[in-house]
Amino acid sequence: MELKKNISLKEFNTFGIDVKADIFIEISSLDEMLVFLANYKKDFYNLPLLILGGGSNILFTKNFEGIVLKINTKGIDIINEDNEYIFIKAYSGEVWESFVDYCVDKAWAGIENLALIPGNIGSCPVQNIGAYGVEVKDVIYELEAVNINSGELKVFQNKMCNFGYRNSIFKNELKNQYIIHSVVFKLNKKPVFNIKYDAIKDELKAMDVITPNIKAISKAIGAIRRRKLPDTHLLGNAGSFFKNPTVSSAFFEELKVKHPNIIGYKLSESEYKLAAAYLIEACGWKGIRVGECGVHDKQALVIVNYGNAKGKDIADLAWKIKDSVYKKFNVNIEPEVNVL
Repeated sequence: MELKKNISLKEFNTFGIDVKADIFIEISSLDEMLVFLANYKKDFYNLPLLILGGGSNILFTKNFEGIVLKINTKGIDIINEDNEYIFIKAYSGEVWESFVDYCVDKAWAGIENLALIPGNIGSCPVQNIGAYGVEVKDVIYELEAVNINSGELKVFQNKMCNFGYRNSIFKNELKNQYIIHSVVFKLNKKPVFNIKYDAIKDELKAMDVITPNIKAISKAIGAIRRRKLPDTHLLGNAGSFFKNPTVSSAFFEELKVKHPNIIGYKLSESEYKLAAAYLIEACGWKGIRVGECGVHDKQALVIVNYGNAKGKDIADLAWKIKDSVYKKFNVNIEPEVNVL
């Protein structure tokens, strides 16, 4: 564990924003984490603390005047299994994409639809990442997290995490109170595939896959994402910037009258989820460039940094998009990305 001062965070966030942290510390083990927390209470109690994983869901608009704690704990362990399920513990610093590939190669099912999502294991429960009909809450059995104030290691069972759409207890009641140390996933040895999205069916058909399997689905998802989403290594972005908003069924019917082509997915008898990408594109933003940032030309949900954008430039563009959607549809779209 090494303390560094006045460190650029450009390589630690997928937007590639060049801001600095007053103090930067990398943690590679639970022991190091506990030592840091003991010292934090004693020596740094008045400084803001930012827990950083893969930096794929954050937009820095200014220097961080405090401590950035980069979590690099590694390891993947089998902790239990039977004829139907296998329980895998993965530590927070493991890269999500690599973990998915590892499980797919082992034919352990449940996360193949979440291929190529950027980020690390530690942040996936916080955000309850999801794609193509699957959310990570569907496969999380439990997780371990360290209380920042007490240093106590606590186990959170799935139900204790209060998972919701791109949401969890760690974004609300327990925000900034815990550091996730590891996550246990319950994966299926006898998979039931989720290929209800037409995009997946079409991709499998193009691949000449007649009988779906874990590797084929993961490969299909990867191909779809590569076509639609820019590579964070080549073009700064944080994936989907906005969440898909939910509205009442009655309001959705009103919207359909005014906007017959609007895209919505029925969640229940009383609620619909709208496609934020459609709303943004309908407001004319898709492919628009403003200075050094813009909206991706293949996916309106993605705001990109063309190389030298400031975080404030990207945030300003996001708020303009949000305002235009509200004016046209009377619908609020909220960011998935944590704007600091």
